[in-house]
Amino acid sequence: MSSTRPIDLSAIPEDQRDAVLAVLRERDVLREANKRLEHLVAELNQAVHGKRSERLSEDERQLAFEDLETAVAEAETQQDAQTSTGPAPRKAARRNRGNLPKDLPRIERVIEPDSLDCPCGCGEMHRIGEDRTERLDIIPAQLRVIVTVRPKYACRACAEGVTQAPAPAHLIEGGLPTEGAIAHVLVSKFSDHMPLYRQSQILARSGIDIHRSTLADWGGTAAFHLGPVVDRLAEHLKGSGKLFMDETTAPVLDPGRGRTKTGYLWALARDDRGWGGDDPPGVVFTYAPGRAGQNAEQILQGFDGILQLDGYTGYNRLTRPSRKGGAPVTVAHCWAHARRKLKEVFDRDGSEIAAEGLRRIAELYRIEGEIRGMGPGQRLSARQARTAPLVAGFGEWLQSQRRRISSKSRLGEKLAYIHRQWDGLQTFLHDGRVEIDSNAVENLIRPIALTRKNALFAGHDEGGRAWGRIASLIATAKINGVEPFAYLKATLEAIAAGHPASQLDELLPWNFQPSC
Repeated sequence: MSSTRPIDLSAIPEDQRDAVLAVLRERDVLREANKRLEHLVAELNQAVHGKRSERLSEDERQLAFEDLETAVAEAETQQDAQTSTGPAPRKAARRNRGNLPKDLPRIERVIEPDSLDCPCGCGEMHRIGEDRTERLDIIPAQLRVIVTVRPKYACRACAEGVTQAPAPAHLIEGGLPTEGAIAHVLVSKFSDHMPLYRQSQILARSGIDIHRSTLADWGGTAAFHLGPVVDRLAEHLKGSGKLFMDETTAPVLDPGRGRTKTGYLWALARDDRGWGGDDPPGVVFTYAPGRAGQNAEQILQGFDGILQLDGYTGYNRLTRPSRKGGAPVTVAHCWAHARRKLKEVFDRDGSEIAAEGLRRIAELYRIEGEIRGMGPGQRLSARQARTAPLVAGFGEWLQSQRRRISSKSRLGEKLAYIHRQWDGLQTFLHDGRVEIDSNAVENLIRPIALTRKNALFAGHDEGGRAWGRIASLIATAKINGVEPFAYLKATLEAIAAGHPASQLDELLPWNFQPSC
């Protein structure tokens, strides 16, 4: 409550009371505005720092930030307007200076004074400089029609001399879309997470009536033609000495039962940037109707090396001598998952034992942050000298705590999980190419989850396979700094023009060279 003493209006001269009342009303409005701002700030803090059970997911948090920040800006603008005695002030921009690419087209609008005559009557003034400001303008996506005209020519002297240029090749012969239109549909769905029915609605606002099923047909045709490129991408990845693997759900419509079933997209990724490897990063998503370990075994046929993954038991078959498609793989398990298990207990119970485990793991990550980007030899030396003693100490601490704590307790279960992964958790100590965790592949599958949320589900298993193919090329383009629309448009155009199957490497995302 405010400590301000109430004002006795009877003590104020009558001719000044209206002005005082106006000031009091303005004070009350400002109090309400401040209360609103305080409430909004509290909401933002809750979204970021609230208890785990009350905290929003990443996608929900981003949506909350958008709406809360919009509300804060509105409240601040209202407050500025109410404290100003003149016209409502324009809100100062939160500028991102230097953030407008130089290659964006510039449209200059020169604003001249009403008159160039000198006020003193000296004559016409001359230009001594200028002020320039740049603002970002956005024009909604432009739809246009490409009209291909092929003139026919004939000889006036005979009836046989007719010539005409051949029709250019198209991905969908006789169809409506250009390869650029198809690429736009694919990027909108699998990169910008815009389902086809919403794309159809957006087109309808521009007077273009294209049903969702037609857009789906375009996507399916493109997925078929892009299949060999994705297969070649997978071959490149499986020729590496170290890969990441993870899987995420992909709901698929099950028409026979009138509901969805759970399929899976298995992500196989390469990312050697942490130790300066020469091979470009890439990822391939493979759809499978289930999570059985035999799917991973099938996907990894031809790969022999180190596989970095989480603790899912379905991967165990990959380490056995009976493994199909190659020699037993060497597994590197993920310290981020171990940390996550302890964090769950700490957030729920405030366990001191879990807190100690988290502190020990934080020491490992501190060292990893210092050596990131160094060569594998340097990383290995640092780990053997600095990290190995800490890991050994963690192992002793882990066994000591497991002897003290019931294996049936929540904490006991988490410690048992870490114990089961213990050999794989030490792999990074023996090879400088191995990361401490599998976060690289987890970051790559997050967009899949967002597409899944917006698109709801794939229409059938074949839709899941097409989903995996397109997502593979878009994700690989992104992590190589390649703009996915430009890449897909050029690749579809090359395929339509009959690009040789023997030169598929030229079509891989990391080899894309944008035209000037």
